[in-house]
Amino acid sequence: MTKFSEFQISEATQQSLEKMGFEEATPIQSGTIEPALEGRDVIGQAQTGTGKTTAFGVPMVERINTDDRSVQGIIIAPTRELAIQVSEEINRIGRGKRIQVLSVFGGQDIGRQIRALKRGPHIVVGTPGRLIDHIERRTLKLGNVQTLVLDEADEMLNMGFIDDIRKILAHVPEERQTLLFSATMPGPIRKIAEKFMKEPVTVKIKSKAMTVDNIEQHFVKVQDREKFDVLTRLLNVQQPKLAIVFARTKRRVDEVAQALNVRGYSAEGIHGDLTQSKRMSVLRQFKNQTLEILVATDVAARGLDISGVTHVYNFDVPQDPESYVHRIGRTGRAGEKGMSVTFVVPREMSYLRVIERTTNQRMTPLRPPTEEEALVGQQVLAKEQLIEAIEKNELNDYRPMADHLLESNDPVDLVAAALKILTREPDETPVKITEERPLPNRNRRGGGGGRGRNRNNKGGRGRNNRRGGRGGNNRRNEGGRKGGNRRRSSKRS
Repeated sequence: MTKFSEFQISEATQQSLEKMGFEEATPIQSGTIEPALEGRDVIGQAQTGTGKTTAFGVPMVERINTDDRSVQGIIIAPTRELAIQVSEEINRIGRGKRIQVLSVFGGQDIGRQIRALKRGPHIVVGTPGRLIDHIERRTLKLGNVQTLVLDEADEMLNMGFIDDIRKILAHVPEERQTLLFSATMPGPIRKIAEKFMKEPVTVKIKSKAMTVDNIEQHFVKVQDREKFDVLTRLLNVQQPKLAIVFARTKRRVDEVAQALNVRGYSAEGIHGDLTQSKRMSVLRQFKNQTLEILVATDVAARGLDISGVTHVYNFDVPQDPESYVHRIGRTGRAGEKGMSVTFVVPREMSYLRVIERTTNQRMTPLRPPTEEEALVGQQVLAKEQLIEAIEKNELNDYRPMADHLLESNDPVDLVAAALKILTREPDETPVKITEERPLPNRNRRGGGGGRGRNRNNKGGRGRNNRRGGRGGNNRRNEGGRKGGNRRRSSKRS
């Protein structure tokens, strides 16, 4: 493995990387940083979670002239969550050089962004629609941009932002460095590369995510009305430390999150209709593990890099393999084991088979736990809590009372009583989860619809419209802008 100290980077950046705990470069970083430092255009093909941000962040930071308070670097990201995450990491990389980084995206007060732009950030990270807003307002000037990054370019294609990208590129100097990162390289992305890049170096990292050897993959064949009860029983049996539940629609996210709380779990939902402050608050709680379960749509969770997720539950089967790989890739990180469970209604089994063929890995069928098994799972957790308390040996203050209880009670009865108090018995409180229509039957090619055609078809959209109804060039809904589809909460996000 290549060490960061082997790259020709400044002492300030080296120190920043050391503070971040980075010593050895990942494969995408090893292949990308050196040619990028030489000023060459680079195409990096790798999955999320492989260290792409640092791969383009280090060379971008190195090229910044801190004495010049104009925008010298611009990063285009598909979602506001990813824009925020990228800006935070770039800020950490550039801290030693005192690089100023600003993120701009829909759903945030544009006046505040304009004021921040006037203060002269060196690097701007933004979603396509909001970047164009600032360009058109002349509040973002790109005439001095030296480095441009397209992050998750295939995802921006899927969300209908390809024309927006072309618009932005038209305002950036031709004499610049372009770094393009994408998990896949569909035709339109290749054309972008051919038109706007100069003799790019291609760095392709074989996807480990498509094999996902460190993730146990299961599926449960279940009727839609039974999904929630099965989910809660699985939670009781499997005891995830940190779990993400993926649902197909915003309405679904809200209902599942609320129902989980009714049943006694600590859960919050995240989707495009939430305010930015609420989304950030939920993510902060989840990262700090004060929240057990995050319920999310695909777009809302795109690009999230949260360590410690042990289980992923696909409450609704994703309609394409890429989404599936992205979802389950939230667990099993940094060499840890993970588990995914996908709920499939009988009419959606064709989607499951397509996913299995693409990942070249069969999912193991899982029998839904019974109520009795769910209770046993909670009892096991209670037992583990008691044993942990014993091992900590912080019991001196409680021993006198324990001796007193033992004088008049059977020891087994006392332990049983302690287990009963600690056990969260399965809760069958009625909850409301609106049933969803199954996805349409897939044809042999996978059923992808044309761009922008199925915008109002809630029963299943083509590939380019599967997220947030963003088919075509619908950038006005990008990033959950105010006045968007807040009332149509069942639309995808």
